[in-house]
Amino acid sequence: MGYTASDTRYEEMRYNRCGRSGLKLPAISLGLWHNFGGIDSYENGREMILRSFDLGITHFDLANNYGPPAGSAEELFGKVLARDLAAYRDELVISTKAGFSMWPGPYGDYGSRKSMLASLDQSLARLGVDYVDIYYSNRPDPETPMEETMKALDYAVRSGKALYAGLSNYSAEQTVEAVEILRQLGTPLLIHQPSYSMLDRWIEGGLQDVLENQGMGSIAFMPLAQGLLSNKYLNGIPEGSRAAKPSTALNESRITPELLRQIRALNQLAVSRGQSLAQFAISWALRGGKITSALIGASRISQIEENIASLSHTEFTSEELERIETILKKSDEA
Repeated sequence: MGYTASDTRYEEMRYNRCGRSGLKLPAISLGLWHNFGGIDSYENGREMILRSFDLGITHFDLANNYGPPAGSAEELFGKVLARDLAAYRDELVISTKAGFSMWPGPYGDYGSRKSMLASLDQSLARLGVDYVDIYYSNRPDPETPMEETMKALDYAVRSGKALYAGLSNYSAEQTVEAVEILRQLGTPLLIHQPSYSMLDRWIEGGLQDVLENQGMGSIAFMPLAQGLLSNKYLNGIPEGSRAAKPSTALNESRITPELLRQIRALNQLAVSRGQSLAQFAISWALRGGKITSALIGASRISQIEENIASLSHTEFTSEELERIETILKKSDEA
């Protein structure tokens, strides 16, 4: 039987306006960074995408190099879109990005006009769509003038290949510069996608203020700090986990005894609120309404369901927030 979306898909999800734009995003979006590549199970990926949509997740976040191999996550999503979601295309927000290494040679990386627009055409072909809803510059290019990268985003929108333009991994100062260039070109910047979690709070040092002042939305990636803010590491580093692999950014050298003490203390606070640590972390990222959407990853449907359940409890007392700050201060109190 073919797929038919749930009639109740919009009853529980919260949708937040993205800055001062007309677009709303679900409070939780699904990212296809891991577990949706060519080495992964197509059926599992398909089931996670469809279950997400049935639960009200309308925003699916990709990049040109997601896989592995690079490009295969877009291909998987394109197959699911053609097979199951074609009738619902206008209910979906599909985003992709360019800026990290994608193909050999000098044009498959960073932010030149050549790279940005060639990558967009490749992404559209893999996804099987005429346009993406959001196209991001995935990181600033230290050697290409900002004007060139922003003009490429402007062209992507003006050509109809993207509806909105976004940034990821840009500093507060770089974001201000990008906003000013695109404003002069007549294409507003919709959104910034930074890393943000209780263990990674760099955006509080100025970027959040910039986004609010400029009327931009924000979608936080890695709100669970690559799984650190889940039950996975409460008893140390499990064999086969991402942290056990030396080639990843999350490795054993980062998971110190002090960090494990902090995670366990945060988990105790989560339990006192009736939440898992993962739910607690997502609720914290969405507190106060500064973050438009939390971008989650998943390897199975149950994780998506668990994370969405966090939306029922995103309020924090002042005592809870103070306790979190105390836990996260590097000290010997634990």
